[in-house]
Amino acid sequence: MHATLPLIQHYGFPALRRARLETLQVNLGYRCNQSCLHCHVNAGPQRSEMMGRETLSDVLAFLEVSGVRRLDLTGGAPELNPHFRDLVLHARELGVHVIDRCNLTVLEEPGQEGLADFLAAQKVELIASLPCYLEDNVDRQRGKGVFERSLRALRRLNALGYGAPGSDLELNLVYNPQGPALPPAQAGLEADYKRILAEGHGVVFNRLYTLANMPIQRFGSTLISKGRFNEYMALLHGAHREENLEAVMCRTLISVDWRGYVYDCDFNQMLGLPLGGRAQTHLSELIGRELAGSPIAVRDHCYGCTAGQGSSCGGALDA
Repeated sequence: MHATLPLIQHYGFPALRRARLETLQVNLGYRCNQSCLHCHVNAGPQRSEMMGRETLSDVLAFLEVSGVRRLDLTGGAPELNPHFRDLVLHARELGVHVIDRCNLTVLEEPGQEGLADFLAAQKVELIASLPCYLEDNVDRQRGKGVFERSLRALRRLNALGYGAPGSDLELNLVYNPQGPALPPAQAGLEADYKRILAEGHGVVFNRLYTLANMPIQRFGSTLISKGRFNEYMALLHGAHREENLEAVMCRTLISVDWRGYVYDCDFNQMLGLPLGGRAQTHLSELIGRELAGSPIAVRDHCYGCTAGQGSSCGGALDA
C-alpha cells in the first residue's frame, strides 16, 4: 500500500473553520464483507478493528449532552459490529435520527437475517452503495455477483416500504466513478438510475448521491501504481469551486474512529489527521465543549470535496 499523505501537500487548500455541529459520524470498525477498489477506508473481511462497548457508551453520552440529533454510522460494514443494534436502539430512544451506510450485500450475511426488518422498525435512513446500474461495472468494482445480491437486498427493502412514495423509510443510493474522473451531474444520473432500476429490475429509491473518489488509501495507492496520482490531483485542483467551501461536510460533522478518537471527516481519519490538526482527541474529551469556530485540518485531498459540483456524505453540494 502506497502512502498518499506525503503527496498531497502541493496546492495549498484554503483554511476552513467549523460551523455548528449537526452530525456525529461514527466508524464502527473496518471489517467488511467486501473489498472495493474505491474504498478510502481500506476495509475488508480480514480487518479486525471494531468499536467496543465502552466507546459506544461514550458515543451515546456525547449525543445526550451535545444535543446532536443525527448519528451517521459507517465502517467497513457497520452492521458487522456486534453492538450495532444496541447502539441504534439507544440512539433512537434519545430521539436521534440514525443513518446506516450499508453496502446492501451485508443483508445476506450469516447472522443478519433479521437486519432489514430491524432497520425498518427503527426507521433508520439507509445510504446504500450501488456504484452503477450496470451489472458488469458493479461486479468489476466490487466483486462477482455483487450486483445481483444488491438487487435482491433492494427488493427486500422496497417490500418493507423503503424508497416507496409517501413512506418515511428513506433509501438513498451512492454512485462512485469507476476511475480517476469526476462524477457526472447528480440530477441527470439520478434520473437514469431511477428509470433503469425501475424498468429493468423493479427497484425504487429516494435519492442518488454522487461521490468523488478520494486519492487516499486503496484508491490513492492504485493511482500511484498506475502513475496517475498527480494527474488526478491536478484534475481535482483545477475543478475547485470556491463556493463549495461553505457547504463541505466537515463544517458541521465530526468523525469518530473505532477507538473513539475524533477527526474533522472520515477522510482525515484514514490519513491520521486529528481534529483541527492538533493533538489526538478522544470523543469523551469533547462532551460539553463548543466546536463552532475552531479550525479544520485540511490537506490537498480536500479538493475532492470542492471539485466541480462538490462531493460530500450527502452527495453533490450544488444539488
